Amino acid sequence: SVSSNTSSIIFDEIKENEYNIHFVTWNNFRPSVANCRLVLRYFESGVEESGSVYEYAYQGVRADLVGENYTTTDSSIFLGINPDTTATYADNGYLYIYNAGDSNKYTATSSHSTGMYHTNNYATYFGSSVLGQQSVVDQLKFYSTGTSVIEQVDISLYGIKEY
Repeated sequence: SVSSNTSSIIFDEIKENEYNIHFVTWNNFRPSVANCRLVLRYFESGVEESGSVYEYAYQGVRADLVGENYTTTDSSIFLGINPDTTATYADNGYLYIYNAGDSNKYTATSSHSTGMYHTNNYATYFGSSVLGQQSVVDQLKFYSTGTSVIEQVDISLYGIKEY
C-alpha cells in the first residue's frame, strides 16, 4: 500500500521458480499528476529491462470514446486508465502474468482496468502484452508515467501454481 508520493513499487521476491502464473490486483491508483497511468516493467535476472522490448495491445471504452492502443516497441507495459489526482478518479484493475520464470518462453500478460478517466468519463480497458525476448523475469516494478509519481495505490501479488 502506498499513501503518499512514491516513485515505484518493486516486488523483488515473486517466486518465479514456484509459480508459472502470477496474479496482480491494484486498487485506488492515483498519480500525483493528472492524465498519467500505472505501468509495469520487468527485471530479468535482477536487471531492470528499460529497453523498447515490450509489446502490447489494448482496447478501451470510455463514455465519450471507443478506441485502441498498441505498440511493438515500448519501454513499459500499459496497465490502466489515466485518472485525475482526486480520490473519485482512481484506477482499479487486475493482471495475469504468464511464464515469468521460464527462460524458454516469452513472459506474457492479460489485464483489465476500470475507473474514472481524468476527463470525468468512466473508462475500462482490456489488453495483453508480451516481453519480446525469452528470459527469466524475477522482479516486477510498478510506477506512474510522465513526471508523475504514485500518490496512492494498493497492489497485491499472488502466485498460481501449475498442477
